[in-house]
Amino acid sequence: MSTLMFPKGTVQALRDLTGESRPDAALLLVLRDAVTYRLEQIEAELDAFGAKYGMSFDEYRRLWESEDRDEHYRWEAERDYLEWEALVTRKRRLEDVYGWLT
Repeated sequence: MSTLMFPKGTVQALRDLTGESRPDAALLLVLRDAVTYRLEQIEAELDAFGAKYGMSFDEYRRLWESEDRDEHYRWEAERDYLEWEALVTRKRRLEDVYGWLT
């Protein structure tokens, strides 16, 4: 186990944010909250792509990989594909991180 040193102001901020007197427990709570918040943001962005294209990313990827359509070569479609894929990957990573924190 590693030891972290926090400035007094940081320790006080952690206590104020969480109501937890132990800095290690407070930090864990703050990290969980941060990951949960980010996962909610990512889910909203994923929902927006799903609504825009009327399907999940997995369905869109299968369509993208199996069909050669002119619209796949538009800048917006390529950008959306890459951003959507990055969000899916980021969500999986953050879900793993959340698992480590629980």
